[in-house]
Amino acid sequence: MLLIIDMINDLEFDDGERMLKPALDAARNLKRFKQRLADNAIPTIYVNDNFGKWRSDFRQLVDHTLHDNVRGEPVAKLLKPGEEDYFVIKTRHSGFYGTTLEILLHHLEAQTLILAGMTGDICVQFTAQDAYMRRFNLIIPPDLIVCKDEETKQTALKQLTQTCKAKTPCSDEIDLESLL
Repeated sequence: MLLIIDMINDLEFDDGERMLKPALDAARNLKRFKQRLADNAIPTIYVNDNFGKWRSDFRQLVDHTLHDNVRGEPVAKLLKPGEEDYFVIKTRHSGFYGTTLEILLHHLEAQTLILAGMTGDICVQFTAQDAYMRRFNLIIPPDLIVCKDEETKQTALKQLTQTCKAKTPCSDEIDLESLL
């Protein structure tokens, strides 16, 4: 099960310009990896912040990033969700806090979660910690997460391997057969 965290994002915040290039790199990798998963009938769940827009839904967030001339538009174009994808709106850092994510994961009989998205040291990390507490196995590919800089990313990955027992292979090294 792939969780794409906060990649549908306008990037209209202080570090947004600095994060655009790494977000585009991760989005390109994610697009390829997501297709590989779809070819193996492994679902994708978009876990996305509502960015304080309490009357919006996920489709409105996608529409905003695709049509409102925002910095994150090229990322959203690469990762535009398909009809087969699931989504969960979150309001805080963790994808689990106050959401239906846990219920959806149990419905889909998930055991292993592959986490991707923004940012590796905040929302991905909080979601990973909550997933670990719920006894999910974790894979967090470095080529699928975004941080403001490489040092922050490496620190986050080190913490996730230590505290959550996350595996951190690159996406093209993941054995999908072992997940099925």
